[in-house]
Amino acid sequence: MPSSTVENYIKHLYLEQQSGQGDRVATGRVASVMGVSPSTATAMIKSLASSGLVVYEPRVGITLTQGGERLALDVLRRHRLVELFLVKVLGVDWAWVHDEAENLEHAISARVLEKIDEFLNHPRFDPHGDPIPSVMGQIAAPELTSLKACDSGNSVRIARLVNQDARFLEFLKRNGLTPGITVSIEDRDPVADTVTLRPDGGDPVTLGTAAVDKIMVQSVETTED
Repeated sequence: MPSSTVENYIKHLYLEQQSGQGDRVATGRVASVMGVSPSTATAMIKSLASSGLVVYEPRVGITLTQGGERLALDVLRRHRLVELFLVKVLGVDWAWVHDEAENLEHAISARVLEKIDEFLNHPRFDPHGDPIPSVMGQIAAPELTSLKACDSGNSVRIARLVNQDARFLEFLKRNGLTPGITVSIEDRDPVADTVTLRPDGGDPVTLGTAAVDKIMVQSVETTED
């Protein structure tokens, strides 16, 4: 069994590759994401390479192998199912559930995880809108757009929150900006660099464009289970 440290590195490498910055992840980026020194990150990456989980090219970057990607999807499946279980069944605050799942994802057995999946009726998305990989490693890829790119006057449905910082999530929850909610883009102020939104049935909320860029949306005609 891979250690929790190995699983964390592999998971974050996968997320970095999926962030749109390219397949190769720089060693410095890995060190920053993992909160370690570059030398520590390099040593771990070399160990992952010797285990066949990544391909490491000095001064070029790191890419996951097929085996590394399978492990990453397995860890993400555990993490996201645990998050949903903690929120829906135990009532853990969705803004703070990420850290709890970070710990539990390494300890839960495959047998218990499948029982959770069955109990939750095989969900496709976690509480923040992140897709849950299937047991076969398949992952939903709905077509989403950053709210930052939407024009004034449009109405869209919030589908996914990219930033899972607890304070950011608490702010969104207080203002009714959670996955599944329809919002109208009322105004864009290029000078102030802000966007004013009105959630369905709620009051207007003004956010900076850096914040709305972390909110992924889809058309109101699109429905997801």
